[in-house]
Amino acid sequence: MRYIIIGAGAVGGTVGGRLAQAGREVVLVARGRHLAELAAHGLRLRVPEEELTYRLSAVDGPGPLGGLRPDDVLVLAVKTQDTVSALGAWADAPVAGGGTAAERLPLVCLQNGVESGRLALRRFRRVYGVCVWLPSAFEEPGVVSAAGSPLTGILHLGRLPHGTDDTARRIAADLADARFEAPVVPDVARWQYAKLLANLSNAIEALTGTRDTEPAQALYARVRAEGAAVLAAAGIGYTSAEEERAARDGKVTLVPLDGGPRGGGSSWQSLARGTGTIEADYLNGEIVLLGRLHDVPTPLNELLQRLADRFARERRAAGSLPLADLIRLADEAATPTD
Repeated sequence: MRYIIIGAGAVGGTVGGRLAQAGREVVLVARGRHLAELAAHGLRLRVPEEELTYRLSAVDGPGPLGGLRPDDVLVLAVKTQDTVSALGAWADAPVAGGGTAAERLPLVCLQNGVESGRLALRRFRRVYGVCVWLPSAFEEPGVVSAAGSPLTGILHLGRLPHGTDDTARRIAADLADARFEAPVVPDVARWQYAKLLANLSNAIEALTGTRDTEPAQALYARVRAEGAAVLAAAGIGYTSAEEERAARDGKVTLVPLDGGPRGGGSSWQSLARGTGTIEADYLNGEIVLLGRLHDVPTPLNELLQRLADRFARERRAAGSLPLADLIRLADEAATPTD
């Protein structure tokens, strides 16, 4: 199989680089300066054991490939806010032997949240979801890093809306050869919803620069409680903390990389890079949506979504909101008004 990584940033670049290291054929899809660096100098992947460089095909869309192959696997690794445009670019791409990518090829959603899979199922017949547990960073155009060891990450994989098949098992086997653990599960959405609850803290970190201090953890507990209440009202199940610990403990340990930038999660990185967008609409915003559908108040997630969107739109610096100010705003948002 040939893997076409649509969005070769932190997560996509790491997976693409590790697959290339394992001898799999990989095409990277990027844009702007990142694409130019990939084309000119290759992908530089910084990992605990060494720095690797891979000279891989790098394109900005399906056109330069001159048609897709029947053995291609499309791996969607853009942020959720870019999913619709990516699906539009690739769905109608012709496949050798007839048909289009949407009709014939598997699409793997290597993304946070749950919305991208739903969007993909509107266009593609064969969609696979992944619960992404992969600490990684986009350092600069052409360079990504992943600090996990001994495994680079854990990627639970399954068909959407549910089920497994031989394609999922073949992809998982390739990922296993590439320093990932990739359990194939029939209920990948359960893992994704549990990760969604964890990702509700992304906005706290992006806004204030921290989520590990005691006050930040206390705020996150309140935000997560809203999320849990919403999922309960919606009848949506998710994996327990015990299941997650059993699946992950001791497998991915962060190793500081010499010369690496200050670390932060995906939302923090969006603000730090000044991209102008952030995925809070599909993390905290997913809880807000479900809350409105099921009549459950979600004032704290609404606050985080609104602030994160504003910071991204105004290109305000990551971590520039004092945590004490955010806690004060959260207290005000949670106080009922007459």
